[in-house]
Amino acid sequence: MAASSFDLADRTYTFFSALGFRICLSTVSHPFDYAKFLMQIGHEPMPSYPSRTVFGKPTRALPNIFKYVGYIRNTDGILGCFRGYVPKITGQIISTFAAENVTKRMKIDGDFNPSEDEISNEQRWVHFKQTLMKDFVGKSVTIVVSQPFYVISSRSMAQFVGGEEIYSGFFGSIAEVYRNEGIRGFFIGLVPRWLGEIITLLLSSFVIYGINNYLIHDPEIKSLSSASIQFICHTLTYPFTVVSACYTVNNCGLAAGQPPQMPIFDNWTHTWRYLQQINQLNRGSNTLFRYCPPTRQSGSLDAKMLDTLK
Repeated sequence: MAASSFDLADRTYTFFSALGFRICLSTVSHPFDYAKFLMQIGHEPMPSYPSRTVFGKPTRALPNIFKYVGYIRNTDGILGCFRGYVPKITGQIISTFAAENVTKRMKIDGDFNPSEDEISNEQRWVHFKQTLMKDFVGKSVTIVVSQPFYVISSRSMAQFVGGEEIYSGFFGSIAEVYRNEGIRGFFIGLVPRWLGEIITLLLSSFVIYGINNYLIHDPEIKSLSSASIQFICHTLTYPFTVVSACYTVNNCGLAAGQPPQMPIFDNWTHTWRYLQQINQLNRGSNTLFRYCPPTRQSGSLDAKMLDTLK
């Protein structure tokens, strides 16, 4: 009984420590996440300037994320850099508790460390499958529960484009979404966001499992390779993040989601095809060295071309 109480207290401490660290990190990084989100939806308020690529080829570059955050601060003040913060943090806290309550009921067989050499390959595989299923369920719960808050936060930040105040208050934003779009409005952009996160999880998990169990045996190198693989997989699925961001704010009453900023989309796959056509599926992925893509701006496609993408 004493050991069980100790384990529960230890798990509780670990959970709240991780949650507290995540909240602190999200707070510090929010102005940069805000600027990156505006890049993802295609808002470039500052002009490009002459520059050169790493190979010395002349091109035009866009201001980096630090200048973008500075622009937001100069426009809306320091507090303006935290637009959308409250619903974002609220969603993180609620979804974290929801995922924890669901996944703690999922048991993983075996009281062993899968990194130990004496564990058989069959035991490693069973442990991997159970852990992956737990991560899959936890990630899915986190995304679904946090999506309504993600929608409100995204639209609140997108108001920077047109200067609206429609989605400013937390409860007022909830009422605005429900009044115009019903329950469905709280889950706009959920599918591409979920797909991106789940594909990243599955791809990175299988690759890490294969490499760490059959190619690499040094524990320190294993940790480094795991972080590198997760970064690569996230980079590969980054377009889903851009599509989700654009579709979430599309046709919601804000200038950011209307022509000429972006056309009106029928669904998220239409959004994907449009961004792919204008070579913008990865915008915002590089926040330091940003070059103007050799394409027309997002609002310049004519209606005929948009019809062909549906």
